[in-house]
Order: sequence, then structure tokens, then C-alpha cells
Amino acid sequence: MAPIITRSRRLRWPFKSRLLTRIKIALLRGLAQRVRDSAAAPVTLAVMIGVAVGAATCLLQRLLSLIHFLLFDTPLTGHLSAGDTDGPIRVIAVTVLGCFFYGVVAAAERRWRGRDVVDPIEANALYGGRMSLRDSLSLTAMTLFSTGVGASVGMEAAYTQSGGGFASQLGQLFRMRRSDLRILVGCGTAAAIAAAFNAPLAGAFYAFELVIGNYSLAALAPVGLASVSAALVGRSVFGNYSIFLVPLQLPPTNIGFVYFVIIGFAGAGVGIAAMRSVTGIERILQDFKIPRGLRPLLAGLGLAAMALIYPQVLGAGHGAIQLTVDGVFTTSALFGILLAKIAASALSVGTGMRGGMFSSSLFLGCLMGALIGQGAALLSPSLANYEITFTLAGMGAVGASIIGAPVTMILLVLETTGSYDITIGVIVSVVLASFASRHWFGYSFSTWRFHQRGLRLSGAYDIGWLADLTARQLMRRDPVFISVNETLETARQSFPVGAVKRLFVLEETGAFRGVVDTAALHLAPPPAEGEVKRVGDLLPAPQEPILPSTPIRSILKQFEQQEVETLAVVSDMTTRRVAGFVTEAYMLKRYNQELERRRSEELGDSELFGPSSET
Repeated sequence: MAPIITRSRRLRWPFKSRLLTRIKIALLRGLAQRVRDSAAAPVTLAVMIGVAVGAATCLLQRLLSLIHFLLFDTPLTGHLSAGDTDGPIRVIAVTVLGCFFYGVVAAAERRWRGRDVVDPIEANALYGGRMSLRDSLSLTAMTLFSTGVGASVGMEAAYTQSGGGFASQLGQLFRMRRSDLRILVGCGTAAAIAAAFNAPLAGAFYAFELVIGNYSLAALAPVGLASVSAALVGRSVFGNYSIFLVPLQLPPTNIGFVYFVIIGFAGAGVGIAAMRSVTGIERILQDFKIPRGLRPLLAGLGLAAMALIYPQVLGAGHGAIQLTVDGVFTTSALFGILLAKIAASALSVGTGMRGGMFSSSLFLGCLMGALIGQGAALLSPSLANYEITFTLAGMGAVGASIIGAPVTMILLVLETTGSYDITIGVIVSVVLASFASRHWFGYSFSTWRFHQRGLRLSGAYDIGWLADLTARQLMRRDPVFISVNETLETARQSFPVGAVKRLFVLEETGAFRGVVDTAALHLAPPPAEGEVKRVGDLLPAPQEPILPSTPIRSILKQFEQQEVETLAVVSDMTTRRVAGFVTEAYMLKRYNQELERRRSEELGDSELFGPSSET
């Protein structure tokens, strides 16, 4: 009986599995349709994203503290960059060996993954907010690894990557529209920054400036609620404290604004130097053809050597920022740490260790601002009470130069200090640093990295729809064919004037030859006596077709280059079988419609220029 029972189970199980699968798919499709069409759905999902990402960010912060405690014997509530480690021998051993093993693991992970990780900015600019959660978690783990062994990078890249990846996956599950999916990715990154820094305003504008690419009414409620939700989760875990403790400061005097101007331009210089240093390290390693798997070892050796003199270069820099704000360092120490931190960040990022420069830029800015503050105190002793104000202004200036988010930096200082008077001075430094960086360099760190990879991205503004709008979606599928060997007389009889506008001429093999207007067919001069003219004589050379995957911008360029009004769409360039055709007039119309619709979405009214055509 056993074999019979087994067989019956085998017969029944596939049926049950298919039935359950069909029911599940039907339920998910129905739920996705309701969520997709609901105006309240983005807001509800944003709150869910804020809570989940806030909890994940707090967990990663706790996990990083535990790793530093186990490897470097730092206090569980402290930071590696504060220098509270168990002697130089342990620092050298952990940093060098840790970076070596990181290189081995990174090489294996890169081979297993087989593709580049798409970050939130790139996802929103090119792919309509679509990100891989698996790739995001992989990058998060590698960033935790690199930061855990002392690399001079920040965890913010991991926070925003995991937050954006989770939000994107949730939006894809419910089949959200492209514009809504981009907003959800912004919600995930805003929640990550808000929870990491206990700064909901800075988190929200980080998403607006860097990830979404603009501020819109449609994104205001979801991003704002996600940021606040994450900040509340962070406060429930770590308490309602700023990540940096800043004593009460006096409002700056009029002469202080002169130094804010100096800080702004100096911050741009430090930011550009840091970004250029990363590229310089990468170029040197490529010139010497050092294998990727061994490059992190070089970073470990360099970091260990610098940490013997300046232990503050290890890690993200949060602990060292607090020491800088407290005025612990002398002028010579500030200058030495500034140079060492630039070198350490360039070594870490340039050798391929995962991590961001958000925290590093804040630390570099604090060091630069403190240097200028001490110089100002020497020139005018009355300014000695404003050194911390100059320090915070420097933090915002270099942060704006490297990160490319000036409003985010201003709000981060405001939420950290709670002082409106200080923030006024910070605004001057941040605005000038942002302007000078754009004028002298033209990139933030993220857009500079895109430029190095050959991606022409100046920000997260959605240009990916240009690639998604292809000939396959836009072509007509009713072409009228004629043979290349058809005589003109027969063709005129078969296609009188007004019957068909254009004819697609095919070779004997069925391959595309070109397009002939019916009017041109009838206006062709009559053949000489005894001569027979064929349709192919009107097309002495084959015309260039396009493929179904050709994006609309490339199609418009083809119209201009070939000086034609109709392009044939072929299935492949080998057989050149005609699948359809596109016209220049229709392409221009659809292109303008899409531009108008994107603009109306930015203004918060999806039907400002007419009914939305997106499905």
C-alpha cells in the first residue's frame, strides 16, 4: 500500500501546488491593483518603509559598535575614530589583516554577483526606481565589513542602499507606477539618514536633493512621513539626542561673516581635493596593474601607518568630530589629521573598499572649520568664543561640496545645534561652497563617480524614461510591402494615388531595402522606349532601419541624420525582416507629451497638460 499512497500523493501534489499558486497570484494582482490606484497607498507604504528602515539602521549601528568592540576593544557606546582602542599592535593587526581578508571576500563577491550594484541615485535616474534587494544587502554587508575593520568610510552608503533597496522591492511587489516607485526609493533613503543622524528634516531633503532630484508636492507627504517615522524609531532606541553634542553658542558678529565666506571657499577646495584624491589613487593602482583583490591590503597598510600617529583617521569619524567640537586638538594636530583623513579616505575608497564619504566629509569640514576658527582667534581674540560655530560651518561647507546637498547640510547643522543664529552663518558657508564646487569642479562625489564610469548623470532627475520609450512601444505594425523587382507600371496600377501613403520595398530574400512614397512612385519619369523600370531603381542604396529596442532619442537622431520622415523597424540587422515602422511626426508628438507629463508630475498635478498616458 505504501507505493500506492506515495503515487497518489505525487499525483495530487502538483495539482494542489498549481491551484494554490494561481490563487496566490490572483490575490497579489488584485491587491497590487488596489494599492496602485489608491491615492493613500504611497503615504501608507512610506510609513511602513520609515519604521522598517529606521529599525534596520539602528540594528546596523549596534552591529557596527559590537564589531568594533570585538576587534578593537572600543567601548560599546563609543566610536573607533575617538581613538579608544587596545594599543597600536592590535590596531595594526586588525586593520591590515581585516583589509586583506576584505579584498579576498570582495573579489569572490564580485565574481558571484557578476554586475555592478545600482545605487538609489542611479536607480531613480535611469531605471525608474528599480533596485535589486539582493545586491543592496550584499553592498550593505560589504560596507559593514570595510567599516568594521577600520576603513576610513561611513556607513551611510549602507544605510541608504538597504533603505532604498527595501523600498524599491516593496514598490515593485505592488507594481507601483514609475513616478511612485521613485518616490518610495526616496522614502527609503530619507528614513536611513533620519534614523542615523536623528535629523528628520535633513533626511527628507537628502532624498529631495540627491535621490528624487527635485522637490514636489507629490513627494512631500510620503518622504516627510517616512523620515519622521524613522527618526522616531531611532529616538526610541538611542534617545532624543543629537549625534553630536554641541554646547550653546553665541550668535555670530558681523565680522564673523567674513570668516564664513572664507570657510565656504576653503570648504570647496578641501572637498575637491578629497574627490580628486580618490580618482588619483585609482589611476595609480590601474597604472601599476595591481589586482583588485590585493588593493584593499594596500589600504590596510596605509591606514595602519597613519593610525599610529593619528588614530582618528580610522572609521567614519563620528567620535573624532565630537573631539573636534570639544576643542581637544591643537592647531598642528588639526592640520595633520586633516591631511591624514583626506589620504585615508582616498586610500579606502580608491582601493575599492565599500563605503561612502558622507561622514568623512563632515569630519573633514570640522577639522577645516576648527583650523580657521583658531586662526581667527589669533587675529582677533574676541572671536575665540565662536570657534565651534566656525567648526560647524566648515562641516556644512565641505559636506555640501562633496555630497552635493546644500540644504541637507544646513538642516543637519540646524537639527544638531538647535540654533537658528548659528545656522544663518552656516548658510553663507554652505551656499558659497556649493557654488564654488560647481564652478571649479562641476560634480559632487556621486556624480563624479558616475562620470568616471561613463554615465552622463548630473543628478537623480529621471532620464531613464528616454531609454524605456522605445520603437517597440511606438511603432505601427501595418506596413504595406512591395517587391524590389516590381515594375513601376504594375506598382502604379496596384497602388493608385491616395490608396497608401508609403510602401516598404523588400529584397527577394524578404530583407528590407527602403521606403518609397506613393506620390514619388507616380511622379517618377517614364522609362525610355524598350526600357523597364523597377521599384528598386528608386532606391539605389539600402536605407538604414532601426531595432525595436532603439530608444526615442536615438530614433529622433536617425530622422535628422538620414533626412527621412519614416523609419522601418526590423527584428534584427541580419535578416532585416520588417516588424513595423515609426514616423517622425508621431515621435515628436510622443516625446513632447512625455516631457509635459514629467513636468506636470513635478508640479504636483499629473494632468496639468492633459490626461496621463501612463499605465
